[in-house]
Amino acid sequence: MIEQNKKTLLIVDDDQDISELLCDAFSQKGYQAISAENGTQMWDCLNESQVDLVLMDLYLRNEDGLQLARSIRDSFSMPIMMLTGKGDETDRILGLELAADDYMMKPFNLRELMARVHALLRRAVPPPSLQLPNLIEEDHEFLSFGHWTLDITSRQLHDHTGKQISLTLGEFSLLEVLARHPDRVFSREQLIDQSRGLEAEVFDRTVDVLILRLRRKVEANPKMPQFIKTQRGLGYFFQGPVRTN
Repeated sequence: MIEQNKKTLLIVDDDQDISELLCDAFSQKGYQAISAENGTQMWDCLNESQVDLVLMDLYLRNEDGLQLARSIRDSFSMPIMMLTGKGDETDRILGLELAADDYMMKPFNLRELMARVHALLRRAVPPPSLQLPNLIEEDHEFLSFGHWTLDITSRQLHDHTGKQISLTLGEFSLLEVLARHPDRVFSREQLIDQSRGLEAEVFDRTVDVLILRLRRKVEANPKMPQFIKTQRGLGYFFQGPVRTN
């Protein structure tokens, strides 16, 4: 039975020893930890419980963890932390590009893993069903550009029709930093510091991947961006104007 006052973590890993280790460790820290060995069990857990974060093994025995993560992202907005035993940076970038919010390699430092999971949860927001029903929209902070509206308060992006565009935590944080400072050039290091902090291992290439993903979502032509521009040799900037409420 899930306790309502605890954050619930879903651990998807077919290594029983790792799964038990993580469940025990997070339970001792006050989390509700549940586990799944495969995609079927994973979906059962997601449909039966209010999961706050998914900890996913990238290389499951008979399934593609990347594909499972992508399918989760299509239906849910909770953070996804990926684990893998392979050290190729291409895998790291691919995992981030497909859906993950953070990434660690096995064998991992348990204390660091728990700190990074805690950081992801702290940056996360409750799903719409848990938002206060009497929240007054006029009290929200908005940034508007082109036909897009970035709701800073609810951490959502809407187009001119009101349709919500799904953004991961990393994507939203990066877009917020850029849109808050139109026409200011940020280096990759500055974007890492301001959008994700120093709580997790983040690579310069990660910023490039997030920029690529954002352009695919907000630009009419991602190859010729109107908003998120590259300043060659320096970094990125957001071309204004940006309207505030």
